[in-house]
Amino acid sequence: MDCHDVSLVSKGIVKLAWHFLFFPLLGGNKGHKQKEFGNFMQTDAVKPLRVKRAQSLMGEVSMPGDKSISHRALLLGALASGETHVSGLLEAADIMASAQALRELGAVIERNGKNWRVTGRGTSGLLQPHKPLDFGNSGTAVRLMMGVIAGHDLSAQLIGDSSLSSRPMGRVLTPLKQMGLEITGQNQDVLPLELRGSHDLVPIHYELPVASAQVKSAIMFAALQASGETTIIEPKPTRDHSERMMRHFGASIGVEPFGPAGRKITITGDAELQGCNVIVPGDPSSAAFVVAAALIVPDSDLIVRNVLINPTRTGFYETLVEMGADIVFENKRDAAGEPVADIHVRHSPLKGVVVPPERAPSMIDEYPCLAVVAAYASGETRMEGLEELRVKESDRLAATKSGLDEAGVVSTIDGDTLIVEGAGGTGVVRGGGTVATHMDHRIAMSFLTLGLGSQQSMQVDDVSIIDTSFPSFLSMMEGLGARYDDMASEGDLS
Repeated sequence: MDCHDVSLVSKGIVKLAWHFLFFPLLGGNKGHKQKEFGNFMQTDAVKPLRVKRAQSLMGEVSMPGDKSISHRALLLGALASGETHVSGLLEAADIMASAQALRELGAVIERNGKNWRVTGRGTSGLLQPHKPLDFGNSGTAVRLMMGVIAGHDLSAQLIGDSSLSSRPMGRVLTPLKQMGLEITGQNQDVLPLELRGSHDLVPIHYELPVASAQVKSAIMFAALQASGETTIIEPKPTRDHSERMMRHFGASIGVEPFGPAGRKITITGDAELQGCNVIVPGDPSSAAFVVAAALIVPDSDLIVRNVLINPTRTGFYETLVEMGADIVFENKRDAAGEPVADIHVRHSPLKGVVVPPERAPSMIDEYPCLAVVAAYASGETRMEGLEELRVKESDRLAATKSGLDEAGVVSTIDGDTLIVEGAGGTGVVRGGGTVATHMDHRIAMSFLTLGLGSQQSMQVDDVSIIDTSFPSFLSMMEGLGARYDDMASEGDLS
């Protein structure tokens, strides 16, 4: 079987934040717990930070690799025969948790210069782990891994940090149990979980009760290892990176329209996957913070290079254009299955809009950032259909409103709708408060972004969690003109 290059392109591999490699060696954060993922350290030390109003943001940047695609590249590489070579892999704590869990299961994953090499064990070829698989804060990693484990004759204990251990897993486990996965421990819906897989998975026909790329993908990973065809019906299209990448590794995946707005995905089991070259594009969810900052800070003009513009991931940008944002997608190209472009964005006057619920799957991670942009718009912005935000790293809906309250922005939650009253024609947001991140990286980055345009400095209670997805965020933003104060060194909030 021929190996296909997965066109998931990013111009450069993101550098690790300096403290990921060197801070522990220098004795930083003494007395705080550190967690090791292979050769990488994740610190649990709390790091409060203050952001000051910026004069303007100027320059060009490239985003770190896409998180969703990075997870899938490692998982499929481990299930494939032969070697998979990955460039542009996101080198953040969430991805390193996936890598370390796969190492515990017998896959060989190692850095090779700027790239990563995965030596797979073939479909259903992973080994019995000898210790618990620790996923840190990564919901994507643990949920997709459940689908991988389902097709293996082994037992595994899955653990995570306090935030991940509070998040529900039942929607993933329900279809996997129908296929043959067993829960052998006391917990049935939250971590820690003790699971037993099987070489004799059965294919299923499953209709997703709620559109969820994580649930869909977990079933798909299990289905690769089952005998026969598994079909999944999703009520609304969700991000399709699993479908695209599985095809490139040699799996037989069918996708067709279903009903008024849904899709039917068919996975042929007993798949024989071959290792491939994977080039990961820049993450559009990470780029959202940079684009939002340019829109709200006067006189800003930025270019964000090599960003994935897969239509299942661009709802945020579609909404910004509706709000009047000066955004241009330049140098559009297709790299073997995934569309990529450079995003040119300038400061813009914005107006409030209604964001329909059917757009939620294409921007589910960007709503906190959109709420920040809406605070600077003229008029009311209504974001509908946000029930999924309640089961993210935090209750992201409540955390977003709380952050807006701290910034002096009027907002309301009405069921699963978030309503934000913009600052009007003045575009002035008061700021001045302290935002609780609740161990949620996107809450931290969203309100650091808000503070770049607010009258008074904003404080965030802990930015260490940003390392889970975007270790270079602070240094990148400083390079564009952002200014931060380390509050721990001042004795504030410590």
